[in-house]
Amino acid sequence: MNFRLADKRALVLASSAGLGKAVATALIAEGAKVAVAARPGKRLEDTAAELGAHAIGVDLSVPGAGAELVKTATEQLGGVDILVTNAGGPPRGGFMDVTNEMWQSAFQSLWLAAVDSIRAALPAMRENKWGRILLITSSTCKEPIADLTISNAIRPGLMALANSLSREVASDGVTVNVVMPGTINTERLAELGINKEQIARAIPAGRLGEPDEFAAMCAFLASDPARYITGQALACDGGRMLGI
Repeated sequence: MNFRLADKRALVLASSAGLGKAVATALIAEGAKVAVAARPGKRLEDTAAELGAHAIGVDLSVPGAGAELVKTATEQLGGVDILVTNAGGPPRGGFMDVTNEMWQSAFQSLWLAAVDSIRAALPAMRENKWGRILLITSSTCKEPIADLTISNAIRPGLMALANSLSREVASDGVTVNVVMPGTINTERLAELGINKEQIARAIPAGRLGEPDEFAAMCAFLASDPARYITGQALACDGGRMLGI
């Protein structure tokens, strides 16, 4: 299938590694011009050089960083047609382990950074009558995971936000969708101390997902042929999610 992304301009948040990098790679392979954004440093510069992407250093824990990021990407790319919001996973912890400071930090990076960047990118998308907004979240949107209280609490709200926003902008040719990775083989698993072999046994597919498999779904949703898919929350989890 021709995704018709040649010369489309994409901004991918938190994309120096992991799922964000995989999505940026997939979009570039389809012909899009991509800006990768992450905390400033060698890893970001190396990723941009490897992919042939623009690099934008940003700390999404700083209020207003999302809007400034879109402004910079627009200057570098000439506009933003595709916005992929993403953020590093919050720390583990049960309810009583999470401090007020942790809640505030997570709300900024998981929620406000996404809202700010969408608000900044949306007017031009509506004017151009073409836009794709993807919010990378987690399977915790639908099924809470033990000891991931922050993610369990904040990320489902992004699903409702996406559905609400999609209704406002659908007639402008802008789609808004949530993509929910299940257990994907990234560095995040090591950070969470997850036993890969044990978790694989709980997945109907019998294995972990690979970043390029998740990225392929994102690339399709960002494409022109996916123009009638909006307001949805789609999982890439090997069939593990129990809910319907």
